[in-house]
Amino acid sequence: MATMRKRLTIAMLTTAIGLSLVGCGAAESSPKAADSKSPSSTTNATSSNKPVKLRIMWWGSQPRHDATLKMLELYTKNNPNITFEPEYSGFDGYIDKLTTQAAAKNAPDIIQMDAAWLADWNARGQLADISSINEKDVDPKLVEAGKYKDKQTAVPLGGNAWGLIYDKGSLDKLGIKLPAEGITWDAFFSLAKDIKSKLDKDHYVIGDFARNRDMYTSYQLSKGKGYPVTPDGKFNFDKDTWLEWMKMAEDFRNAGIIPPADVSVSDVDLDPKQDLMLTGKIIFKAAHAAQASSWDSLKPGSIGVYAMPKDKQGGSWLKATFFFSVSQDSQHKEEAKKFIDWFINNPEAGEISGTTRGVPVSSKILAQLQPKFSSADKLTIDMINMATQGAQQFNPGAKGWNNFDTKDYKTITESIMFGKMKIEQGFDELKKKSAEYEK
Repeated sequence: MATMRKRLTIAMLTTAIGLSLVGCGAAESSPKAADSKSPSSTTNATSSNKPVKLRIMWWGSQPRHDATLKMLELYTKNNPNITFEPEYSGFDGYIDKLTTQAAAKNAPDIIQMDAAWLADWNARGQLADISSINEKDVDPKLVEAGKYKDKQTAVPLGGNAWGLIYDKGSLDKLGIKLPAEGITWDAFFSLAKDIKSKLDKDHYVIGDFARNRDMYTSYQLSKGKGYPVTPDGKFNFDKDTWLEWMKMAEDFRNAGIIPPADVSVSDVDLDPKQDLMLTGKIIFKAAHAAQASSWDSLKPGSIGVYAMPKDKQGGSWLKATFFFSVSQDSQHKEEAKKFIDWFINNPEAGEISGTTRGVPVSSKILAQLQPKFSSADKLTIDMINMATQGAQQFNPGAKGWNNFDTKDYKTITESIMFGKMKIEQGFDELKKKSAEYEK
């Protein structure tokens, strides 16, 4: 790591789980473009010896940061003319910082993107065409998720699923074993009440699901009522279902099954001092499979994974973890594309990355790594396998609705949690807000 830190200009402030994002410019170059989708090799990934510094930005936990830095170091070792300026952090604030950079035409060359952001970024023309990257060993469904108007603007980095993680040690102490075949919402809520009866006053069963937009989506989907916002951008929150969900959260809050509002809003995923599951305050938390190994690294051997509860149908979905894209304003598009190609296809890169970005997206890399997976890595595989049966078709989000999902929904539901707004009024506010987004 010392070699890497000498070679890289790291623009950030150190924190427990990541670093603050910083932006700066990059010099221009014009290397020869790649003509075909040939597999990556360990060396000679670039066709020019002109020095190039690539800015690369991602979010994640410390294990992902460490693995990525090692991969960058290996790439520079094999391609001495290519160096990197990494910018990395936790998830909170990431997209706000990135959006500001892009608006100033100062986005990093290589950007880790979430599926929910692609529609808006593509509509604004901010992502380059990276179709020349070799994706022949990637599941076509995942490849398709990164396309816009028949052009590849995002390359998936791993397989993922939505479900639950839990403190296995706590459940074992309570003598509780989850059904192997999954659980219904009614049975899960009943179980939560039973668990609470065995816990101390200041310990809770699950984080406050009132403000968890994805968790409500699971609930409505499992009821057979579709996505709360349709892929074409229509408000589809089922009123009775949402009121039922929020009333359940209110009852659980009053019964101490979920924490008080002020405790819930202090919860920060994967922060050793603020994550309520890591500090032993709650047992269950909604999460993606790709994050399971990160929680396990902070609480070794204590993490269990489970499918999201079901009703008429499953409440989980399968998706790409996230993507790498190249900024349309990058002056180093060819070098950036060659690095991404190497990142997903190179065996040495795969060894370093492991499951820090989910199940490796290349079938060849997955086959190579699977016999060597640690128990933490297998958590990711286990959650994906549990979610696969009855998994829903993933909806990456409608164009223009990102602020509704990430800000408006959170503001309204937190107002309800703190008693500043009635549940019925909250639904009316959601519907009113949606009019600003519907086309």
